[in-house]
Amino acid sequence: MALIQFGSSCVAQWGILRPQFAVKAYYPSRLESHQDNSISQINCLGALRSSMFSHGSLPFLSLTGNSRNTHSRRGARFTVRADTDFYSVLGVSKTATKAEIKSAYRKLARSYHPDVNKDSGAEDKFKEISNAYEILSDDEKRSLYDRYGEAGDYSNPFDLFESLFEGMGGMGGMGGGMGSRGSRSRAIDGEDEYYSLILDFKEAVFGVEKEIEISRLESCGTCNGSGAKAGTKPTKCKTCGGQGQVVASTRTPLGVFQQVMTCSQCNGTGEISKPCGACSGDGRVRRTKRISLKVPAGVDSGSRLRVRGEGNAGKRGGSSGDLFAVIEVIPDPVLKRDDTNILYTCKISYVDAILGTTLKVPTVDGVVDLKVPAGTQPSTTLVMAKKGVPVLNKSKMRGDQLVRVQVEIPKRLSKEEKKLVEELADMSKNKVANSRR
Repeated sequence: MALIQFGSSCVAQWGILRPQFAVKAYYPSRLESHQDNSISQINCLGALRSSMFSHGSLPFLSLTGNSRNTHSRRGARFTVRADTDFYSVLGVSKTATKAEIKSAYRKLARSYHPDVNKDSGAEDKFKEISNAYEILSDDEKRSLYDRYGEAGDYSNPFDLFESLFEGMGGMGGMGGGMGSRGSRSRAIDGEDEYYSLILDFKEAVFGVEKEIEISRLESCGTCNGSGAKAGTKPTKCKTCGGQGQVVASTRTPLGVFQQVMTCSQCNGTGEISKPCGACSGDGRVRRTKRISLKVPAGVDSGSRLRVRGEGNAGKRGGSSGDLFAVIEVIPDPVLKRDDTNILYTCKISYVDAILGTTLKVPTVDGVVDLKVPAGTQPSTTLVMAKKGVPVLNKSKMRGDQLVRVQVEIPKRLSKEEKKLVEELADMSKNKVANSRR
């Protein structure tokens, strides 16, 4: 197969006698198949349809075969989904800096954290916020998202065309309806699960091993994961005709927008069975499990730890999803974090600023002596090398602790203090006068 530039269109070609897909640029919801100057229109279910998708919408044709939450990895199909505006999710502009994005994420994450916000929709909102931050905080992913939208990071145009023919008898032609691999043989991978992991400041800096209790869907032992009541046989779903998918149409000013969706009656299996009483037909039951989670040094709020295979169990032999532990760090009341650096503010008297002094400064390694040189000016920043946060996945590299010095000027002086300061002022004036002679 080759992807060929043809004017303002892109053509995917498998051979002289094979069909070609020309993705037209002039209409935002049409994709046409050309062979021997004849035109036929198909949708991803193999039926004749009138609404397809343009070159402009190509990046938004999402391969659900790559998604762990929808279809099998054995046969990828594509669906069309409304593109999420991650910038709006975080409430920032498209020109926002990484620091602004991080600040917006932290603010929203604290508001919608499931341990803080008990509203029913808080957990889903927290996941949406975390997903948006994961994309926009990564320069490469953000660049792809800005160009192609939410699905642009993951879609492969060659896989897309192959997936279109997968359900119609393979790549040998348009075929007659659905191919031999119907929905009955399609395994469904399990969904990913998310766990909110709260760490204190030092745990995030140095890393920690935590034992956590997670809740996930595991295969039902009563029906062995089939979802069917013992002794019964499944029948073809009447809603989707056994395909496991339905087409939802929405009329817009640009035409009719069609979206392929999982059938809600059979949950994408294409079959209806008398449900198992233990799992209500899902084939899975929710159980809790305790696992040990090793958190590396240098994580921060918004960091995600992935534990493969610890998500929800798959259906019909599908792989289990993954567990994502989303990190939330409790701020330290004294030490502030700025990436791998730690910020600390101390106050000294004007006398100590003039004469110099030694301070006891708190760090993540304990209290350390810091020498303040004589003549230190207000707002001077002193650097304590390698007293900051270890670089994530490079624990031998550390940031610095930056100490900002604030010089306190007393509002009131005793008579003796005032007299001494006046004498000092006179000496300073005489010194300046002598220097001008």
